[in-house]
Amino acid sequence: MHHANAFYGHADVLARYCGVADPGPIWGYLQHGWNLHDGFAVGHEFTPGTPKFVWSESVRRRGWSLGQRDYVVVGAPWSYLLAMQPKPPPAGEGTIVYPFHGWEGQQIVGDHAAYADEVRAMEGDVPLTMCLYWNDYERPEIRKIYADKGFRVITHGRRGHMNAGGDTDFLDAQLAEMSAHRRVVSNRLGSALLYGASLGREIGVYGDPMVLQNDHAVLGGMARQLRLFPQLHTPQVDPADAQRVATSELGIDQRWTPQALRHRLGWQDCDPLPAAETAPRPEEEEPRGLQ
Repeated sequence: MHHANAFYGHADVLARYCGVADPGPIWGYLQHGWNLHDGFAVGHEFTPGTPKFVWSESVRRRGWSLGQRDYVVVGAPWSYLLAMQPKPPPAGEGTIVYPFHGWEGQQIVGDHAAYADEVRAMEGDVPLTMCLYWNDYERPEIRKIYADKGFRVITHGRRGHMNAGGDTDFLDAQLAEMSAHRRVVSNRLGSALLYGASLGREIGVYGDPMVLQNDHAVLGGMARQLRLFPQLHTPQVDPADAQRVATSELGIDQRWTPQALRHRLGWQDCDPLPAAETAPRPEEEEPRGLQ
């Protein structure tokens, strides 16, 4: 299995939804984060004929325009985590903040202190949680900036690398935190904002967008986000706009049934989970195919 398939516990979430134990590798490449490119990291090498499991029709269309094929729209793993919840979360309190982050190979350049001040000024006198990506969280000087300004500072865990060191409950931790808050905000669009909108949380995008070192021009940067989603770049996003974009970009309306997804991922012969651990089952539907 390509190691990115396990990022953020995605493969584990899908296995739970499919009701399989020790599922083994996914036969294909799984999109691991929201982007405005082809759904995968720039320069990602693909084995010809191997499925590319992506979150949305918009990703599939962009991939096709770039000459890629073998796309299968399945929706985001987050969508399947939501399907396993017994009921919608209750109203939360305060605001959780997800600043634009880099990764192990590219760092973010920006003024964290100024951003903290802007968030406090905009959100007012409410509980504030700053959720940092793990490599920012492990830098005490960054944690201290937010903690000194009254933020509760957390991380959801590590995404992992080369099938090691990842927290398989990453999305579960994210769901729990978002469910406890009323608002989800960031300085850029990203997976977290869409996740928050899918939960019915208020979302907002504002503040210094910060810069990624050696960013790839093909991704379009902030300019492409502003051009494609102008309605989301405001401190108070209209709930209908937020829900509509989240449903489309996360492929919530593209979700497969457990049986169909299990077969498509190559898990049809895996042992089932014990009955007590099996996720709730939506109604069956016909499986979709390669596009």
